[in-house]
Amino acid sequence: MSDKKTPPPQQQHQRPGKESEMSPQPVYYSDDYRPAGKLTGKVAIITGGDSGIGRSVAIHYAHEGAKVALVYLSEHDDANKTLDEVQKADGEVLSFAGDLADQQFCQQIVDKVIKQWGRIDILVNNAGEQHPQKHIEKISADQLTKTFETNVFAMFYLTQAALTHMKKGSAIINTTSVTAYKGNPILLDYSASKGAITAFTRSLAINLAEQGVRVNAVAPGPIWTPLIPSTFDKDSVDNFGANTPFERPGQPAELGPAYVYLGCSDSSYMSGQVLHINGGTPVNG
Repeated sequence: MSDKKTPPPQQQHQRPGKESEMSPQPVYYSDDYRPAGKLTGKVAIITGGDSGIGRSVAIHYAHEGAKVALVYLSEHDDANKTLDEVQKADGEVLSFAGDLADQQFCQQIVDKVIKQWGRIDILVNNAGEQHPQKHIEKISADQLTKTFETNVFAMFYLTQAALTHMKKGSAIINTTSVTAYKGNPILLDYSASKGAITAFTRSLAINLAEQGVRVNAVAPGPIWTPLIPSTFDKDSVDNFGANTPFERPGQPAELGPAYVYLGCSDSSYMSGQVLHINGGTPVNG
């Protein structure tokens, strides 16, 4: 980031955006991170894995010894960079391009992962989309449906498919958002979908407790990912993250270790909880 802590003005005109076109480039892995083999032998499915938070999670998981299945929509160049980084970490990796709102596609992902590796230990439901609108009257039925299909329905579909193969000690990690707790006046449908994810996390955690499958979530604040310049106008990007106590957006690398914690045995007595990584903004829950 520049001295003013926030990114320079910029905008992309395709969603969910391309990390390769961002300036500055997001940081997704820190040389200060010290892997400890916490996920050795584990198999993880990570949605939205081509860039941003998903890329950071994938790289951290590979460094911790996990085999990684990356799922993304259509950003092949970004996904290929993530694949390269996983392989540099000596990680085994599969990739899947498609729309998670398609229940059949979700089942195909799980079937191929099981065929390749024979198990699923961690499911990271991270993919999402947002479409700013200043007035609720401007949110079309199509937009509302699409937001919930991508952010909520897809999470149900992939979880349903994966659970058949998840055993005691497995972990599900959902990406919710600070907007689920403090709201956002121009992200009404997105915030509502993230609230649904928080409730889903808590309810599924109770539902699966007897099976020994833990369910937790991470609620990012403003994080510098391709979703930001592809969603907001230049002025909004110029001030992105300035309203946090840290006065800056977070980097994907600052979230990856949280997903490691929730995916490994260090969090064995934790379920139904949300980790708030948001630059110091106090929230309830």
